[in-house]
Amino acid sequence: MSYISITGLKMKSPFHAPRFWWHAIRSMVQAKRDPNCQLAIARQINGIAHTLTVWNDRKEMLAFLRSGPHREAMRIFPKIGTGYGFGIEADIVPPWDEAHRLWLEHGETIKRV
Repeated sequence: MSYISITGLKMKSPFHAPRFWWHAIRSMVQAKRDPNCQLAIARQINGIAHTLTVWNDRKEMLAFLRSGPHREAMRIFPKIGTGYGFGIEADIVPPWDEAHRLWLEHGETIKRV
């Protein structure tokens, strides 16, 4: 059983694009280098930047969330974007259409951790 995190983030303004992508790219690199992350992928759907990450468990995902570049991104996020995330425990990684459906149906407003 793995912990799957699905997020969707949107910039408040196109003027925030350089800052948004700076943090998004650094956070994705951090996730891909994390030994507890089994998969880290991103996709744009309807103008929203989505991520799908797979972790050994929720505790390891939370440790990532609170560290390094991702922590910096979360600190500035409320100023430049809006969005929410959703996490599930599953044996199989959902395809993008299913992940997006789950995000739309069950996502919660992202809070600073």
